Amino acid sequence: MTLDRPRRTPPEEDHPSAAGHLLAFFALTFAVTWTFFIAAAALSGALPAGTAPGLGLQALILLGTFAPAFVAVGLTARATGRAGVRALLRPLFQSDVRARWYVFAAGYMIGIKLTVALAYRLVTGAWPRFGVEPWYVMAAATVFSTLIGGQAGEEIGWRGYALPRLTARFGLGGASIVLGVIWATWHLPLFYLHGVDTYGQSFPAYLLQTTALSVALAWLYWRTHGSLLLVMFMHAAINNTKDIVPSVARAPTNPFVPTASLTSWLGVGVLWLAAGCFLVGMRRARLHPPEPHG
Repeated sequence: MTLDRPRRTPPEEDHPSAAGHLLAFFALTFAVTWTFFIAAAALSGALPAGTAPGLGLQALILLGTFAPAFVAVGLTARATGRAGVRALLRPLFQSDVRARWYVFAAGYMIGIKLTVALAYRLVTGAWPRFGVEPWYVMAAATVFSTLIGGQAGEEIGWRGYALPRLTARFGLGGASIVLGVIWATWHLPLFYLHGVDTYGQSFPAYLLQTTALSVALAWLYWRTHGSLLLVMFMHAAINNTKDIVPSVARAPTNPFVPTASLTSWLGVGVLWLAAGCFLVGMRRARLHPPEPHG
């Protein structure tokens, strides 16, 4: 059956252990991920300037990326057994949603970036630099990374496990903002890792952009009744289409200095205009974790 209209679900009961489970999830996820990310950042210091990380460093990054999923599955198995794990992973295969949500997921960042380019033109009188990656390469990379990339490693934990539990306390809009701040901070060691696209970027700008994207992903998750597949697809599309209008990196100094390119700050503004609309739509929305069956 095709799903479209969002259904409202009652808030999860506020069990005394719920906050403890969330704290355990975030603490363990950060501990595991940052162990791998910090090791990769330390080892990358020996790379010549402009060199991409080798297979060893990429393996460390990938292991860190899958930590949210590993921790979520482990905590779920401990609390509710195999049935709970099946319920957590079932939305990975939830594809029966209207075609317009696939279009939204694939085109969201493209629309944001083209709007940024138009705003840049209005502000400066010139067009920003556009990326040169062919569209079919971006499309193939999006599909490929959705199926076997790190998106499942993140989204099982962030949107599959944490978001419904945060929603019980903060509402969906508030939860999407809280999760966005946590999600952005989780990436912080990558700002010290030579050869990745976050190196030389401004973390304050990244924090604001990622939090706004968290709101958009939460809105899609709600509208598709908790489809992790669609959220993974949108996550992959964001990663693979964001450089159609690339942000210009600063000289790699302190990532906490709030200096970024005009395209970065215009991106912040456009993303939050969209996020504001989503927050209005989600003001009464609620989610709850999938219940195990059998």
